[in-house]
Amino acid sequence: MSIDIMISISVFLITTIFIFWRPNGLNEAWPAAIGASIILMTGVVTTANTFDILNKIGGASVTIIATIVMAVVLESFGFFHWAASRLASLSKGSGYRLYWYIQLLCFLMTILFNNDGSILITTPILILLLKNLNLKTHQQIPYLLSGALIATASSTPIGVSNIVNLIALKIVHMTLYMHTAMMFIPSMAGLLFMSWFMYILVKKKLPRKLPAVKYDMEHMFFTKNFHPLKGKITIETKRQRTRFMLKILMFVFVLRCSLFVASYFSIPIELVAVNGSLVLLGWRWYHLRISPVDILKKAPWQIFVFAFSMYVIIYGLNNSGLTDLLVQFSEPIVNRGLFEASLLMGILVSVLSNLFNNHPALLVGTITLTELHLDPITLKTMYLASIVGSDIGSLLLPIGTLASLIWMHILRQNKIKITWKDYLSVSLIVIPITLFVTLFLLYYWIQLVFV
Repeated sequence: MSIDIMISISVFLITTIFIFWRPNGLNEAWPAAIGASIILMTGVVTTANTFDILNKIGGASVTIIATIVMAVVLESFGFFHWAASRLASLSKGSGYRLYWYIQLLCFLMTILFNNDGSILITTPILILLLKNLNLKTHQQIPYLLSGALIATASSTPIGVSNIVNLIALKIVHMTLYMHTAMMFIPSMAGLLFMSWFMYILVKKKLPRKLPAVKYDMEHMFFTKNFHPLKGKITIETKRQRTRFMLKILMFVFVLRCSLFVASYFSIPIELVAVNGSLVLLGWRWYHLRISPVDILKKAPWQIFVFAFSMYVIIYGLNNSGLTDLLVQFSEPIVNRGLFEASLLMGILVSVLSNLFNNHPALLVGTITLTELHLDPITLKTMYLASIVGSDIGSLLLPIGTLASLIWMHILRQNKIKITWKDYLSVSLIVIPITLFVTLFLLYYWIQLVFV
């Protein structure tokens, strides 16, 4: 065994132990960053490799920063309070009805933004609502956890809802249109199954009847922040507030549609996302006189450190022969047929995602696909199966995705403690079954329509 392989494996194992252990609440970014530094200093990952990593993740990282900007702007304009108030109203005092409206909100926010943006938007909304309802922590957990899981999993149907999907699309030269056509129907069916399954699992923990809200969240926010001062807009009635929020959401929707247009004309979609965010920042600055500097304070930068560090560590394993090993392991199974091939890829990327985080895991999985010399339909099917593993299978553990790391970061900021036991009590049951159901539906949908 060469020295590079020994270094790569040792660093990976020690880093993984500290990420899972997290002594004294150690942030995941620290062991990952130290491990990546060792890999870089020992030359296992070269400078050229580092630039290759930056090239692969650069555009997607810019896109997520643009999404963070949008989330902060929405918060400034009162969207969080407005949405929380609407959820309270729509639930009509039913804890069960509230569950389904939360599922719908989280799904729509992921489609409108992406999974990371959805977490940044929906988690504060839910915290605001659940605290206002004066629910105890054990009553809040099912709503927060099921909302986070569906928000992250909802990035499966369309490629622009997850930056890791965008990276993989670039590698396999697949358009957003083809991704959506082949993935939308089976993944939507899988998401419906997942929501229903979680509901059955957590129903006993949900309050049948909700207590009344302590105060009008929407009225309080807008009264405090939108009074007629010089240079500030005035929004006095609920109808005006709703129209105002719908205008912002319509702008975001048009922006999302423009990403597909940009993809068709081979325009970097990060440019579209950045320009859209700048428009929203300018709009906020003009109306509310809020400087864009607050973005620097509110962005979870340590999450980006963690993602880049894990890329470096898995790249070191890749340089030490990981991809070659995966190719040798995969070839016999792929040769058995399309169903076995798609099942293999979904499970493989799920396992790697929960060990490394889904960003580097999907990168390795996609590189493996390109070295298997597959026919077009098998390549596309296995790629989509890897997306299912990356977006759904990765949710087995709370460190499997950037979105779940952001979610835990927001919970810590708000002093809400959800333990690994709480998380695993749902994910260990729901995620494996949902993964298999979605992969099964994906295979038969492609067989029915595209073969």
